[in-house]
Amino acid sequence: MAISPRLIRRRIKSVTNTRKITKAMELVAAAKMRRAVQATLASRPYAEAAWRAITEISAIKGAVNHPLLNGRAVSGDEDTARKETGRILIIAMHSDRGLCGGFNSQLMRAYAAFARTGDGAGKTRDVVAIGKKGQDAHARAGSQVVAAFEGITDKPDVARARPIAQLAMNDFNAGTYDEVWLAYTDFKSALTQTPNVKRLLPITRIEGLGEVGEAVKEGVAKAGVTPDFLFEPSPEAVLDAMLPRLVEAQIWQALLESSASFHSAQMMAMRSATDAAGEMIDDLTLSYNQARQSGITREIAEISSGKAALEK
Repeated sequence: MAISPRLIRRRIKSVTNTRKITKAMELVAAAKMRRAVQATLASRPYAEAAWRAITEISAIKGAVNHPLLNGRAVSGDEDTARKETGRILIIAMHSDRGLCGGFNSQLMRAYAAFARTGDGAGKTRDVVAIGKKGQDAHARAGSQVVAAFEGITDKPDVARARPIAQLAMNDFNAGTYDEVWLAYTDFKSALTQTPNVKRLLPITRIEGLGEVGEAVKEGVAKAGVTPDFLFEPSPEAVLDAMLPRLVEAQIWQALLESSASFHSAQMMAMRSATDAAGEMIDDLTLSYNQARQSGITREIAEISSGKAALEK
């Protein structure tokens, strides 16, 4: 059945309006992505410097007994082992909004693999869901969501990231959880974002998170400077002050990486939608021209038939 040219024109107009919207959203996402990438790159040297200081302090005899470093409870001069609970906490960083392609679903697949065959297999898993899409996804998956935060990943803020770190450290130090893990998306480039599930507590260096580029590392190595730190009042007191800040820095860095990844994924999704709308408009325009030409041909045939009938 032939489609009316009028209906095709309406559909072309509708798709054209949709393309304008997706193009505008692409430009907005690109601007937000640039700001998020700048913030991500700017915070990496701080994270690198913090890790160097922690490494120097941890090398001192006795300093490694801090509970956030080795997961052991320290009371006075006694070092007691923690009681295993079989429970772990996962801080999952999703987005608050959709229209971002497979950003959230890829992170959920990484979490599912971690829960099924990774270090989370066979353990009771509680989730701190960051982002509304994360709350919905983990609720559908049947996960136990113990806390939820919204409105952070779109535009991360240090003040709003601090309660997340405090919640994780309090529950870990209280012995509620054996480990705390981060599920986030690592920003590589505008085209590549990698979902990861990495351990946060006991504190360990999360590979790739907050690391500076090779050029900066080579510059430090060429300088040949090996600082000799003097800690006052003691290495343990310095660790007590620095380690909570380091946990906050890692969560903050993961939020920045996830934010940059979200805006990149949204930009690419909107670009794909804009391109698809353009292709649809081309196809509809061809169909419109064919229908219009068919109508013109039919009218000419009818006029010719009528003229022939009159001549007879």
